Amino acid sequence: MSNRFFKKIVAETNEYERTPIPDSSLKGSKSFLGMYAGEHTAGTEFVIGPLFVAHGVSAGDLVFGLLIGNFLAVLSWGLITAPIATSKRLTLYYQLERIAGKNVVRWYNLVNALMFCFLAGSMIAVSATAVGIPFDLEMPTLTDWLPRTPGWILTVLLMGAVITLVAIQGYSQVSKFANIMSPWMILIFFAAAIVGLAQLGVNSADSLISVAQEVIWNGVPLPGMSRFSIWHIIFFAWFCNMAMHIGMSDLTILRYAKSWKYGFTSFAGVYLGHFVAWIASGILYAVFLQANATSQEFAPGAIAYQTLGIAGAICVVIAGWTTANPTIYRAGLALQGIFPKVQTWKITAIVGGITSIAACFPALVMKLLDFVALYGLLLMPMGAVIFADFYFSKKMGFQAEGALSSGSNFSLPALLSWVLTLGFCLGLNLMYGVEIFFLGLPGWFVAVAIFVILSKLKYPTKPSLAL
Repeated sequence: MSNRFFKKIVAETNEYERTPIPDSSLKGSKSFLGMYAGEHTAGTEFVIGPLFVAHGVSAGDLVFGLLIGNFLAVLSWGLITAPIATSKRLTLYYQLERIAGKNVVRWYNLVNALMFCFLAGSMIAVSATAVGIPFDLEMPTLTDWLPRTPGWILTVLLMGAVITLVAIQGYSQVSKFANIMSPWMILIFFAAAIVGLAQLGVNSADSLISVAQEVIWNGVPLPGMSRFSIWHIIFFAWFCNMAMHIGMSDLTILRYAKSWKYGFTSFAGVYLGHFVAWIASGILYAVFLQANATSQEFAPGAIAYQTLGIAGAICVVIAGWTTANPTIYRAGLALQGIFPKVQTWKITAIVGGITSIAACFPALVMKLLDFVALYGLLLMPMGAVIFADFYFSKKMGFQAEGALSSGSNFSLPALLSWVLTLGFCLGLNLMYGVEIFFLGLPGWFVAVAIFVILSKLKYPTKPSLAL
């Protein structure tokens, strides 16, 4: 690529990494509708929907669980994340730096960037399962951890290079790509559900109910898989994007919103993606299992191609792309917080390279359900710290943005809130067997409580005994 190309990116791309977003750069609701619809009607849907089938959730539990869980997720974006984003208009990373200090945020940013890289890598791998179809590429199976062939590696690396090229051009290009692609993808998911049901023998309302309950979501998990209840569905739908809403990662995106109410545009993502698309992809997997009862292959591209042909394969490519794009963008901003003097596009390009290498390993797809839950849990406590600092500092009598107000690069209350909360969650899991999907809610309240108590001691607004 020519130097002129990169100079053009530098001149035209200003992501306001350490300053509030100016009014001239604010965006309307359509930008966020397209962004959320594109990001959440995406590659992960081709993996998560089939995993619900594999875990033996019943049809009724799935539908009602998704309705409730997705509603709670929209409320989390609209009532918790968006008001803070539009008030401060700072990236997550810079806002956290003002609260926790640079020395704490460096570690947080590193963990955050790595999690984003792995998530984006899984989506590149999902796209690669479709790109490899015309080349008869050997696909990964449910038990694969390592790449199977050189052809797989080459396909993944090429996909990663193209996706990274879009991501380095900043939020505007990422949003534009999502707005263009998301309406078509949503139609493909609707078509997948209709065609898949027809292939399963649905020709009336009565047969729809019986096929849904007895064939697709029959309440019987596949061998080696645990059974999911309605509570698993509610909490997974609510917290699969825990890092984005109550974990506050979407402060970086919603800081561009003209109004805090745009946080509710997340409904376009969760009810089209985490409702329609999860159901549709579950139907596709049921069709695939009927035709390949003994197959261990788990390739979203092949699953979609079997039902929808070329259109299904293309949809998998684009769906993985629209998730990987904003995820690589976020990872670049996370690392930019560690290396503030390095231009964001350069860091994003490096992140794209790391992500592409990670995508070569199929385990990122096969273990996606566990990874998504762990990823949100690791980042959740710092979201609780931001929430508590914003809403409780005046009411509870401690200084807001403690690190900035004290001139320190290190905040003990923030660090202990993070570490002790994760320790609390680990204890619930090991001692009482609480599954990872249910740890986020009690953990969030614990993190808020720890931060408020320690901040009152460390950064009191009235004379008091300090730590």
